[in-house]
Amino acid sequence: MDETNINWVLAVACLLAGIGIGALGYHLLNATADNAQRLRQRLAERERALAELKDGMGDSLERIARLAESLQRESRSLEQEAEAASSTLGAPSLRRQAMDDAAPKPETGDAEPAVPRDYADGNRGTLSEEFGLKQGEDGAVPQPPRY
Repeated sequence: MDETNINWVLAVACLLAGIGIGALGYHLLNATADNAQRLRQRLAERERALAELKDGMGDSLERIARLAESLQRESRSLEQEAEAASSTLGAPSLRRQAMDDAAPKPETGDAEPAVPRDYADGNRGTLSEEFGLKQGEDGAVPQPPRY
């Protein structure tokens, strides 16, 4: 082989290697571009879904407000009807009856509740003043120290 043929073969081999390296680089760089495109598309879909949820939430809140308002109107009209019926029948109002039923009945006994103690009958508890003090020789209980 001549030197010129070797130069041609070397030039073609370098050209093929350059084309291969270029194709590999394009493939790797294009993969990140595809990922970025997919991420942009998913982000746009999520933003659209969020906007739909916000619109739906606004409509739902408006409907709830209308329903609450209609409940209030019906409650007022029902209250007025009950008051009119009670005044025509001469019976006490429904509110007064409900309040009387809910009020606790007073006990008839006049006995006052016992004062809470820290010990049971006959035994001294831990909060008594003599707790833990030993009796002296003369049988008297010494006084606890006063601070």
